[in-house]
Amino acid sequence: MDMNRFLLKAFFSVVVLACSPLAQAASAEVDRIVAVVNSEAITSSQLRDRVIRVRQNLKKQGMEGQMPPTEVLERQILEQLVMERVQLQQARNASIKIDDAMLERAIKLIAENNRLTLDQMRAAITGDGLSWDRYREEIRAELTINRLREIDVDNKVAISDAEVANFIRNHPEALSGTEYRVAHILLRFPENPDEAKMQAFKARAEKVLSRLGAGENFAKVAADSSDAPDNVQGGELGWLGRERLPGFYAEVIDKLRPGELSPPLQSATGLHVIKLLDKREQNNPAAQTIEQTHARHILFKTSELLSDAEVQSRLNTLRERIVNGADFAELAKASSADLSAARGGDLGWLNPGDTVPEFEKAMNALAPNQVSEPVRSPFGWHLIQVLGRRKQDMGEEIQRNIARNILRQRKAEEAYEDWLRQLRDEAYVEYKLEDNE
Repeated sequence: MDMNRFLLKAFFSVVVLACSPLAQAASAEVDRIVAVVNSEAITSSQLRDRVIRVRQNLKKQGMEGQMPPTEVLERQILEQLVMERVQLQQARNASIKIDDAMLERAIKLIAENNRLTLDQMRAAITGDGLSWDRYREEIRAELTINRLREIDVDNKVAISDAEVANFIRNHPEALSGTEYRVAHILLRFPENPDEAKMQAFKARAEKVLSRLGAGENFAKVAADSSDAPDNVQGGELGWLGRERLPGFYAEVIDKLRPGELSPPLQSATGLHVIKLLDKREQNNPAAQTIEQTHARHILFKTSELLSDAEVQSRLNTLRERIVNGADFAELAKASSADLSAARGGDLGWLNPGDTVPEFEKAMNALAPNQVSEPVRSPFGWHLIQVLGRRKQDMGEEIQRNIARNILRQRKAEEAYEDWLRQLRDEAYVEYKLEDNE
């Protein structure tokens, strides 16, 4: 699982998305169904709770003035809840489950990322009125959706060496390390469009473009008009390198000066307008000399028949044998559950970021030839041995890796949008929000 991408989603924001006395009082009201997704209902209390939390979060971020009218915000958030439910149903059909051990590791990483202990984070969440159980289940749901995307979309994206070479040749500016602070507005094309729907879409787009052309605040227009999930944040995407921008965004971003808007951009999803809020130059990552680590490992995985304690005990036994002179490579070939077992557990020369944070942290703490204590990661339990370290000029290799990552992320984002649209089209969704008004 790509834990780094999960952490980048900043789940700690849930702490400030607190429930209020208003939400608690509202829960006493009769709970109504506001949407049906296949055979499952979304209730008014679920929608109301999410709306209150989003409003409070925006207020704490100083974006209260950019909030859309209540009825617009409710429809935007209801659509987000629908899309979450559709993906969770798909994950359930694919037997994707996030067990408690994986969940606890993720929550621990969130706490560490925010420089808090687990007790401090729990106190902050419950102190703001959000139950710890509810918080855990929201993290579990997001992990589940993330895992579903990895399996159904990301893992199917392939990038050829020819594509990488062509990108480096034609887009040298993408490797400069420049970062952009970007906001955007997305107007999605209607589902199963007929002439009437497309006329309504055209009228809506013209109205939005007219408001922007008249100089209306971009964040406010995004908040009440954009169909992107970040609409309530004014469409802001934050600081991004070119590799994390959609391809057609990256194509026009260098033509904009801070404060300028792009012309309307059309994709298979809909109509887009982007605004460059700011720009900054970072160190060119392709000009770096980095420290590489040559490491090998033995991996054990837990199962219903093999507990964490049993795995640790077995790895400690292996470690003792290695310290007393047993051959690490032979034990890896005989015992490791990783594909590297055939190579004696050898992972080759590793760059920073090549392994998950738990593995890298433990590896970096080792002296050459030292064997770690059992180390837990999202993949299981490891014994790690460092064979050597070296400084390496990674210019050309980093260029290729950056280019490959740019292409992979762009393809993955486009494929994810197509996949989501197909998933949504295949789902039965009935909106009942108007019935309750």
